[in-house]
Amino acid sequence: MDMFEKLKILGESAKYDASCTSSGVDRKGGASDGIGSAASCGLCHSFAADGRCISLLKILMTNFCLFDCKYCVNRRSNDVPRARFTPDEIADLTINFYRRNYIEGLFLSSGIIQSPDYTCEQMIEALSLLRNKYKFYGYIHAKTIPGADPELINRLGTLADRISVNIELPSQKSLNTLAPDKSKSSILLPMGHITNKIRQNSYEIVKYKAAPKFAPAGQSTQMIIGATPDTDFQILRLSEAMYGKYRLKRVFYSAYVPVGDQKLLPPAGTKPPLLREHRLYQADWLLRFYGFKAEEILDEQHQEFNPLLDPKCNWALHHPECFPVEINKAPYEMLLRVPGIGVKSAQKIVTARRQTKLDYPDLRKLGVVLKRANYFILCSGKRAEGLIVTETGIMRQLMSASAVKELEQKGGFEQLSFFAQEDSAGKFPALPSLPTVEDTVKCLTGEM
Repeated sequence: MDMFEKLKILGESAKYDASCTSSGVDRKGGASDGIGSAASCGLCHSFAADGRCISLLKILMTNFCLFDCKYCVNRRSNDVPRARFTPDEIADLTINFYRRNYIEGLFLSSGIIQSPDYTCEQMIEALSLLRNKYKFYGYIHAKTIPGADPELINRLGTLADRISVNIELPSQKSLNTLAPDKSKSSILLPMGHITNKIRQNSYEIVKYKAAPKFAPAGQSTQMIIGATPDTDFQILRLSEAMYGKYRLKRVFYSAYVPVGDQKLLPPAGTKPPLLREHRLYQADWLLRFYGFKAEEILDEQHQEFNPLLDPKCNWALHHPECFPVEINKAPYEMLLRVPGIGVKSAQKIVTARRQTKLDYPDLRKLGVVLKRANYFILCSGKRAEGLIVTETGIMRQLMSASAVKELEQKGGFEQLSFFAQEDSAGKFPALPSLPTVEDTVKCLTGEM
């Protein structure tokens, strides 16, 4: 089998791994004969600080696998074309793609062949060739193999910028049902080892200047959404616990795409729960940057997200006793809970009000989305002029027009698109059904 055929098979097999992230690494090329840099750039269809869209070669070393995880397209019982790269082929392919300006980094994962240790050794050999033979200083994200020896994970972490251990499913019960070869402990043990090693390495770097860095961009994980009956509340609580205990950089959520006929999984043709995935990312942002707890966003009585409202707006509507907030006096933590005020705009408000009293035109200049914020704030004790505050009116204003129209016409939601889609008659719909500028900004920045 030639390289192109292998690349086609193993690139397709890797598409279900979520890896869109910023590098978080400031390492530049360390020698005159080296190539590549991981400094201040985002990866895999993300955006760098200067606006560039940066790409990442995302492949599997092999899609042969000893495991039979029901949700995985590469499970051993699935009849799909199989291929395998050698470490030399991985290194050569990455360097040639980089020299042609196709990529700026590598995401490497693998099915499990022979044993977790052997698979991990093959990945280490590939990364060693890139770092030592080709002097490649670009960003590398490696997915560790559950069950691999801790010493192998240590070696992998010194070669990669970010490493990940995918938890895959939110509960042990779900793992027992769909991935009998895996256990929660086989996933969480290496995750804990990586956390301890990163912490230890931070002290070593301070003490010894020449100490090698271990996973300088941290670790992440991924959960599959919609393959099991686990609720949004269970998933969010697990994410919160992992952020606290393992100090993860990111938890990725991947809407389950049916990859075959399995009795225990949604049938083929079922639409991926893209809106649910989107709401989880929004809630995840609230956990990491807005000071929310999982129990505030959802609870035992309300375990699923509101499809019509983002989690922040939904929380605000259910806590009228906290509003309205006086912009010129409210603490920073409370400003973050106002719909329409993001992290950056809250920081700007705190800085600007030291010099002068702020009014509604000032807030607009500071980046506050008044369409949402108006209903929850006061400026010098006054509401916005002409504003009528009713529960129904607020609800209608907080829901985007495109969301309401889609729900009414289709009875469900589609993934957000930046382009007009043809209808059944082959015609493009009217422009109002496209996402607004506000929708686009929220997706790209996470500001809510």
